[in-house]
Amino acid sequence: MLRYDINDTIAAIATGVGESGIGIVRISGKGALVIADRIFVSRGKKEPSAFKTYTTHYGWVTTGPKIIDEVILTVMRAPKSYTKEDIVEINCHGGIIALREVLDSVLENGCRLAEPGEFTKRAFLNGRIDLAQAEAVLDIIRAKTDSALKLSVEQLRGALSDQINKTRKVLLDILSLLEAKIDFPEEEISGISLKEISQQLDAINDELKGILDTSRQGRIFREGINVVICGKPNVGKSSLLNALLKQERSIVTPLAGTTRDTIEEIIDIKGIPIRIVDTAGIIEPRDLIEKKAVQRSKRHISLADLVILLFDGSKRLTKEDEVLMRKIKRKNTLAIINKIDLKQKIEEDKIQRRFSRVINISAKKLKNIDLLETTIADLVYNGKISHTEPIMVSNLRHIEAIKKTQKFIAEAINSLDNKLSLEFVAQDIKDALGYLDDILGRNFCEDLLDKIFSEFCIGK
Repeated sequence: MLRYDINDTIAAIATGVGESGIGIVRISGKGALVIADRIFVSRGKKEPSAFKTYTTHYGWVTTGPKIIDEVILTVMRAPKSYTKEDIVEINCHGGIIALREVLDSVLENGCRLAEPGEFTKRAFLNGRIDLAQAEAVLDIIRAKTDSALKLSVEQLRGALSDQINKTRKVLLDILSLLEAKIDFPEEEISGISLKEISQQLDAINDELKGILDTSRQGRIFREGINVVICGKPNVGKSSLLNALLKQERSIVTPLAGTTRDTIEEIIDIKGIPIRIVDTAGIIEPRDLIEKKAVQRSKRHISLADLVILLFDGSKRLTKEDEVLMRKIKRKNTLAIINKIDLKQKIEEDKIQRRFSRVINISAKKLKNIDLLETTIADLVYNGKISHTEPIMVSNLRHIEAIKKTQKFIAEAINSLDNKLSLEFVAQDIKDALGYLDDILGRNFCEDLLDKIFSEFCIGK
């Protein structure tokens, strides 16, 4: 059950909090233009309700005799707007006080503050987009790389939805034929044979399998992976982080133990959002701060998808190196020999015997950093890097629904092959259709919508 009336006129600040050149207050609903008439004074003295759709106008937001801000007001009339309702957007100066006062003026004149994601929720409920497209909006906002953005935009444009609708139509046609055969068993029903139905269901399962095969790469684009740089003190961990970031983020000095806590950043490596952690050197702690830093480093290593174990190539292996190699032997590890710009003393053969992947670099001189990035991407994608998939599924809800669709289609095929009653086949297809409808939002409960849209920011 809704906690509020979906017919209310709503408003919210649609831009990020903080100082900026422009901030936007968005109003949506039947009363949007009425409210705009009350608070906006245009230079030509014309009221917003008289403005043509998709036009912008210069003027001032006022409350009584007080001028709040100089603004540009845009009108977008239903149904050709983001929510399919009347929308007014007020572009004012981006200071928090100006934005709040404009929003307060809007709220005082007949609307309520929007719930998180309510504008997009209305776009879904009003039929402008389906639920998969609505979820793509949040993915676009959260995208951390160009590849993640491209994937989300394709979903918003309807790439996944079109494929689901195509599959759904074929299943509906099959179901219609089966129900005709069930209802009129003595009649000769024109159309495809049961053998051809089984072949069509096989083809659908192959298509769904092809979509699911993209899910690992899709989830990597969407969520990224955790990478931890570890090694004994002064092997160049902070220099490597700076080299990958292409900027100085960590303090680098010749002194061992400069980094006394973990440093975390998000970087883009070959389209992969990577949450990379530069850990404090795993040493015998000298004080409470170092003890906590080492504990935190160990925790990050235990949770990492990939561990980069760094060695100082200008020195021989030590007991500390041996201990680290033993501690991470069960982790997915990439061994890096750093400081190849210096005379090499390290016993590289010992490292190669322990790890299948060893790369020599100079973080300080930026040698072989591109090779390192390519190797990381290759490890993540298992050697199968592709940015050209027409459809790529990344949302766990969609993945689970497709898997269940496959399950019921497989059961329908099995029933046909074993010449079971057509009622069993028809029920399996109905169940498969139900899960496809879940993806598109044809079937939904308010709890599901609340869960999805609660992750959105207010204003979107």
